Amino acid sequence: MAETVAARLLARLREWGVEQVFGYPGDGINGIVAAFEEADDEPRFIQSRHEEMAAFEAVGYAKFSGRPGVCVATSGPGAIHLLNGLYDAKLDHVPVVAIVGQTARAAMGGHYQQEVDLQALFKDVASEYLAEVNVPEQLPNAVDRAFRTALARRAPTALIIPADVQELDYSAPEHVFRQVPSGPPDAPSSVVVPAEDQLARAAAVVNAGSRVAILIGQGARGAADEVMQVAETTGAGVAKALLGKDVLSDDLPYVTGSIGLLGTRASYELMRDCDTLLIVGSSFPYTQFLPDFGQARAVQIDLDGRMAGMRYPTEVNLVGDAGATLRALIPLLRPVTDRSWRGRVEESVADWWSTVERQAMVDASPVNPMRIVHELSLRIPDDAIVTADSGSSTNWYARLLRMRGGMRGSLSGTLATMGAGVPYAIGAKFACPDRPVVALVGDGAMQMNGLAELMTVTRYQDRWTDRRLVVCVFHNNDLNQVTWELRALGGAPKFEESQTLPDIDYAAAARGFGVDGVNVSSPDELGDAWDHALTADGPVLLDVRCDPEVPPIPPHATFEQVKETTEALLKGDPNAWRILVQGVKAKAQEFVPGRR
Repeated sequence: MAETVAARLLARLREWGVEQVFGYPGDGINGIVAAFEEADDEPRFIQSRHEEMAAFEAVGYAKFSGRPGVCVATSGPGAIHLLNGLYDAKLDHVPVVAIVGQTARAAMGGHYQQEVDLQALFKDVASEYLAEVNVPEQLPNAVDRAFRTALARRAPTALIIPADVQELDYSAPEHVFRQVPSGPPDAPSSVVVPAEDQLARAAAVVNAGSRVAILIGQGARGAADEVMQVAETTGAGVAKALLGKDVLSDDLPYVTGSIGLLGTRASYELMRDCDTLLIVGSSFPYTQFLPDFGQARAVQIDLDGRMAGMRYPTEVNLVGDAGATLRALIPLLRPVTDRSWRGRVEESVADWWSTVERQAMVDASPVNPMRIVHELSLRIPDDAIVTADSGSSTNWYARLLRMRGGMRGSLSGTLATMGAGVPYAIGAKFACPDRPVVALVGDGAMQMNGLAELMTVTRYQDRWTDRRLVVCVFHNNDLNQVTWELRALGGAPKFEESQTLPDIDYAAAARGFGVDGVNVSSPDELGDAWDHALTADGPVLLDVRCDPEVPPIPPHATFEQVKETTEALLKGDPNAWRILVQGVKAKAQEFVPGRR
């Protein structure tokens, strides 16, 4: 029996080392689905509950495995549903290959069922590489270019394969005019290092400083040892962009934690007081949390030259691999003997951790959301993977979870979309089936799509060596981050019709889906709940009733923000008095005896 185009597609995916494809079936990919059956499910077809979830699972897989994630969807609505997850990959620089069906070639242009202009639809999100396979001979080159481009550009790519083409007999490209061959699958291996004169200029800037700050992002993940060596040599403090939260351990006394609105006071002070800034693998966008323009001399290291000098007026931009560039730079750096700046940084870090621990222990009704992450941080295994969703719970992930050991963590960083936490966790389990995974998810995101994906968790848990996957729901019946943004940025009170969520029992729902569900309604129950979840032999959902009025106060609340929030309360916010009380109690922890 002749090999079909769809069968050859799966064979090429296997040659690229693809072990699973996240997707949802439809008649636009019937040929591909049939090929999975004929190939004994190699690679494995992982059925999500929705194509958007399949794309998120591919992103999560790619983030935690370092290999391209692959997702597949049918024509028309299926392809459309992939977009949000693919934009998440695009904005966070993640290699994902999307394979989508299309109506048969003979029907194209005929206003046929599920016919959508997929070239136009994917033109932006898959701008690095987008191809439609219209004859069998195109296939190997198109597949290989999609993977090579995704890896080289750290971006999503897309292949469109019409339904009838999938079922054609495959024939390889020949040595003839207008046919394009392709070499065997491989991965980019070149390491880019800047020229010596650029390294010397960068070293001169850093050596001239006496108060050096380092900002790292996910681009520094393979350069942790080198970042630590630079920090020790220069006496610098190190702040982390949110996507780089897991690059360095928070047990290091000079690591100030996350930066920005969701960041720490120690990171704010580091940037406020430094005279030199070294940015490594980060495109952190909020310049108001970087040093004032003109205050600090700056050097940036990034593999992508398009990102250089985009966030801060840097003097020297080093385009290259972070690890290799730092290794070349380190011999040129002059060791700092005056450690007074380092001492100030370490004191600020110690003060911060002491402050947030006290804030986490402040009484709330019923549970302080900060306490949820604080108790997790005391117990989480050193090899755990943590995914966070978008919402007020992200504040507590960013500020209170102490990364250590080989822990990994990520979230939808630049797109900041809701609903990525649970599918990211599923992708993480397929990337690292022998490691425990924890998803920190707001109740809004859980209602949006997280509940449905619990069925995916139940279905595939037996494929994971370590079956622990913990979903912690911050249950406050409020779209809380937006509520606080309305108060702090718009001076508007909470609008109940927009912000209040239906109240459901998430633990009971989880049990209905086959996942162990635990209800928590008191801070005294939190420790035991986490202990149970982290030692269970299968997935667990923690439904924690927490207080929506604990304010996610920025590390440096501006006068304008305080004014806007106060105005919002005076306009009749339904919980004005409790908000003021909780805010005062939390802020008061910064001024206990011993604080500088």
